[in-house]
Amino acid sequence: MTETMMTLDEVEAAAFRALRATGASAAQAAPVAHSIRAAEAEGTRGIGLGYLPYYCGHLTVGKIVGDASPVASSPAPALIRVDAASGFAHPAYIAGEEMLIAAAQSQGIALMGIANAYACGVLGYFTDRLARRGLVAIMTANASSTMAPFGGHAPFFGTNPWSFAAPRAQEPLVIDSSSSATAFVNIANAAAAGQAIPPTWALDADGQPTTDPAQALAGSIAPAGGHKGAALALMVEVLAAGLTGANWSYQASSLGDDNGGPPNLGQTLIAIRADGLNAGNPLVPRLDSMLSAMTDQPGTRVPGDRRHANRRRAEANGVAVDAALLETLRSLKAIS
Repeated sequence: MTETMMTLDEVEAAAFRALRATGASAAQAAPVAHSIRAAEAEGTRGIGLGYLPYYCGHLTVGKIVGDASPVASSPAPALIRVDAASGFAHPAYIAGEEMLIAAAQSQGIALMGIANAYACGVLGYFTDRLARRGLVAIMTANASSTMAPFGGHAPFFGTNPWSFAAPRAQEPLVIDSSSSATAFVNIANAAAAGQAIPPTWALDADGQPTTDPAQALAGSIAPAGGHKGAALALMVEVLAAGLTGANWSYQASSLGDDNGGPPNLGQTLIAIRADGLNAGNPLVPRLDSMLSAMTDQPGTRVPGDRRHANRRRAEANGVAVDAALLETLRSLKAIS
């Protein structure tokens, strides 16, 4: 299939145009377009240009309020609250980012909760930003229900992702995972392509493992690691929605269709000063030394290093876009 190379600047500009064309204000569109650029650069197309049609479609039907104005406040010295006003999570994060960093630096640890937001995409995008500012970062986010609780068969939790990042001498350690066996978009993409899925990914409507993505979409995503993933999803739910006052996953409108209005989900970030407990024995050189010892074992790698390598290649060479995605971008008025 013929491919066209796009620079990362072109990716970001195309995403911005598409979001603006479907109802997002410049203030809402710009941070989302930048996150799409990052996802493409790091090799996560499913939440990059591949997710742009979802963003645009949900702007069009009102699941995302395109002219939302997030409001950030500080109810306590180490707590930041941002009301996303039913808009994107990314501009809500930006509204509170400097407040969170300042609070973490002055208090040693700080927490930012975002309420009433759309799904935030790749959580590592946010924790990476904080790690590059010298902070250890943890993030959780809930999502509309697609995953059954352990022992159940009907969707109740979202994929409920989490991320952890820590600063290093060069580029951060970044761990980014979901509580579920896979992301919803992976099953949706397999269904659209008519491809089978691994038997560990999902359950049919009767709670039985399935390799048919259509049956999976009618059933639920499986938790990662059985009861462990389900327990992790519950913890994420409490942190992301319980603390912030956002909708629980089972209350949120679906991210997979056009019905129901804004999902009003939640995201929580915890930022910790890397030298807060042990200024005389800094974390960064100790972490680099430990990771070097770990990777002395053949076949091992540091989480986040692949995404950093992908980004460096994309910065130099751009990203390949096939004819089908180019046509999608044209239909969204992202490119001419």
